[in-house]
Amino acid sequence: MLGTALPFAILVEDYMPVPTTEDWRDIVSEFYHRWNFPNCLGSVDGKHLVIQAPNNSGSLFYSYKGTFSIVHLAVVDAKYCFRIIDVGSYGKTSDGGTLMANSPFGNGLRNGTLCLPEDTLLPGADHLGPQPHVFIADETFPLRRDLMRPFPGTTLPIRDRVFNYRLSRARLTLENVIGILANPAEPLS
Repeated sequence: MLGTALPFAILVEDYMPVPTTEDWRDIVSEFYHRWNFPNCLGSVDGKHLVIQAPNNSGSLFYSYKGTFSIVHLAVVDAKYCFRIIDVGSYGKTSDGGTLMANSPFGNGLRNGTLCLPEDTLLPGADHLGPQPHVFIADETFPLRRDLMRPFPGTTLPIRDRVFNYRLSRARLTLENVIGILANPAEPLS
């Protein structure tokens, strides 16, 4: 593990630096123009990758899916580009639980150290005052001021269904990227 950690630590700054406040603003603009979802900083999700159980690991890597796995957490922008990747949480942790556990991304979100833009007005909703920028996720993630998820349930008012549709559509950025990477039958071009 140490053999790969050092090169990654060196290369990550060149190839996947932590977004600056200006980078986040650009991502927000792209999400609004491409996906009709304002104040969106990126789509967040986790993926369980099946592994062979490490020796003496007990149930740490045993997931709710009945396999041994590690969880990869990712944030993707409106153009399908990875912006943040967190690799290697124990399989016993849910996708949303990974975010709130000890991931650097989750810690940065909780501690306010991600250089996120200040709250801004939503288009056509000045009466609401400045609103926070948010990451979007599925229902496995906790609802937070900076993390938006769909309304639960199936018999929702039209306003909530429209919101869920737009959130789901914007989340396709990450779903599509993970789907492509998880399907070895399709070559990457």
